[in-house]
Formats: sequence, structure tokens, C-alpha cells
Amino acid sequence: MTVNDIAKILEELAPLAHAEDFDNVGLLVGNPNMEVTGALVTLDTLENVVDEAIAKKCNLIVSFHPIIFKGLKKLTGSNYVERVVLKAITHNIAIYSMHTALDNCKLGVNAKICEVLGITKPEILISKKGTIKKMVTYAPVADADAVKSALYAAGAGEIGKYSNCSYSLEGVGSFKAGNEANPTVGTIGEVHFEKETQINVIFSFEKEKDILKALFDSHPYEEVAYEIITLENTNQDLGMGMIGTLAREMDEKEFLLDVKKRMNASVVRHSKLLGKKVKRVAVLGGSGAFAIGAAKGSKADIFISADFKYHDFFQAENQLVLADIGHFETEQFTKDLLVDYLTKKIPNFAVSLSESITNPIKYL
Repeated sequence: MTVNDIAKILEELAPLAHAEDFDNVGLLVGNPNMEVTGALVTLDTLENVVDEAIAKKCNLIVSFHPIIFKGLKKLTGSNYVERVVLKAITHNIAIYSMHTALDNCKLGVNAKICEVLGITKPEILISKKGTIKKMVTYAPVADADAVKSALYAAGAGEIGKYSNCSYSLEGVGSFKAGNEANPTVGTIGEVHFEKETQINVIFSFEKEKDILKALFDSHPYEEVAYEIITLENTNQDLGMGMIGTLAREMDEKEFLLDVKKRMNASVVRHSKLLGKKVKRVAVLGGSGAFAIGAAKGSKADIFISADFKYHDFFQAENQLVLADIGHFETEQFTKDLLVDYLTKKIPNFAVSLSESITNPIKYL
């Protein structure tokens, strides 16, 4: 398999189009056409991780965090980023990063946190806006089913747990073919009236190119009439953080101690305990202060995330408990998720879980 082959498999789980605009995801170092001898999955790509890849004869590193985040103006080995990139290039090792594409994935980082903590029925906490589009097109009545089938096959008409979703209306379309046209029906120079079906389908924004190709390939007309609109609908399958319920209510302190144990956290920093039972829990891997308002709005009893600053804790306002368990700690199981995913997708391929410690924060 090539680097590009494995990238396509990873992007079935977390399309790069789902990443945040500020991020740097995808293939960061290496040749996409290089044959892969083995893949090493890690949270961060540091020098010790590259050394581990060399020792394990893995020439692809699949990393959650991107080692190259800002532009590099030189490669002299003057800092850890440059040294990692130089070592990877020297040993012909490719580096692929997923980061916020996997953060926004319904089966990604936050779903894994929910799994570890026993949070059931998780839903997206902050839906990514502007990611649902609607196509309206028109086809002759006899061809409408074939056009719809092609659109479904390309990924249109998927709503939550349902597929093949559309809405159709029948009416009459009119057109007059010009002298250079090659009309499927009608006569050049004459107004033609055709019984047509109006087809309405929605789709996720990253599928637009494939859906347009399916439309043009399946439609009988020389010129296809269609319109695409970006919707404001909430996307229940794409966004940051998750919120769900515990199998049983727990005392706040009992729950936080359970979180500390399950997440291997050295310290749990939290806002004032409110003396309430914990049932509804919000989570967000990595830096999550921006989601405090959403957690409050979703009526969470506790919000678990990381990198809260001093003043962030004031936002709890006696409405919920804010718990900071550490950046690495919230994301540490992400590499297990990716190893499991790749192993199921390509069972005969060498996928290794990195044993290198990359957490830069230590505790006394």
C-alpha cells in the first residue's frame, strides 16, 4: 500500500475538509506514492517517535497533532520541529496528521473519551456550521429514479441514521434548444415542454464534487439545471465535543475520582463542587475553554476538558462543574482509536501503537 492509499482510508473516518481553517492536516512530510512498510500511530511526532519508527521499520507516522503547524522558513535543525522534519526526510519517513479533522469526527477523539468514561448516547456538543448543503435539480420523470440512485451512491441524501433521503415534486419544465445544441428531447428552435421531477437532496459539503459528477453522469440532458444552497441546519454528525449521560448517577467527587483513574490523570483541576448528582456529562479533548458556554447551554452537570485558565473557571457560575484533567490526558486514547480503526480496515498491514512518551508536562 502507498501513503496515499492509507491516507484515503483515514479520510473515510475523518475527511480533511472537516478540519478547522487554522489547522494543518494531511500529509506533512513525504511522497504520497511511496510504498509503506509499516505505520506507527502516535499522538505527537517528536524525535523519539521518529527513532521508534526507524527501529520498527515503519516509514509512515500517523500523528494526531501536526508537527508542522506554522510555516517553516528554514530547515537547520535549530528547534525540535526542524529536527523532526529533517530526521524524517533523512530516513524517508512520511508524516500524516489528522488533528481537528478527527476532533470534529463523530467517531473520533471525543467519542473515545465517552467510551473510556462510560458516557452513553453521546451527541455533538458544538455542531460545525455551514457544512450541510442542499441540491435542487430537475429530471425527466422516466429518468428521475436513476438520477436519485446515482446521487445516493455519491453520498447525497444521508440524514443521521437514514440514507436515500430526498423529496420530489412533479411539474412541467420548458426550454428552447439553440442552433448549436444537441437536445435529448425536443426540436431545435422550438419551445419544448417536458414532464419533470424536481429532486431535493441534502449532503455534507465535502461530497459536493462527487455529487455533481454523479448528477452530470446520470442525467440525460445536455445541460443540467441545478442549484446548490448552504443550509443553516444543525449537523448532528460533525462538530467539536460531545455530551451524553452516565449509566448511573454519581456524586461529583466520586465521578471526578473515577475520571482521574480512567483517564490516568495525575491532577484534576476543577471549579467549586455544587453538591449535585452527576448524570449529564460534556467532554472535549484538548483545549476546550471555548466550549464552556455550550456545555452550560446543554445543561451538562460537568464539563471535562483541558487548558482552562484561571478566569475560565469563573464561567462555571454555579451552573456546572468545570474539570481540567490535562491536554495529553484527554487525547491519549486517540492513538488507540486509530490503531483499532486501521487494523480493522487493513488487517494484514503492519500498524503499530507508539510506545514513546510525548506528554511534555510533568507533575511532582
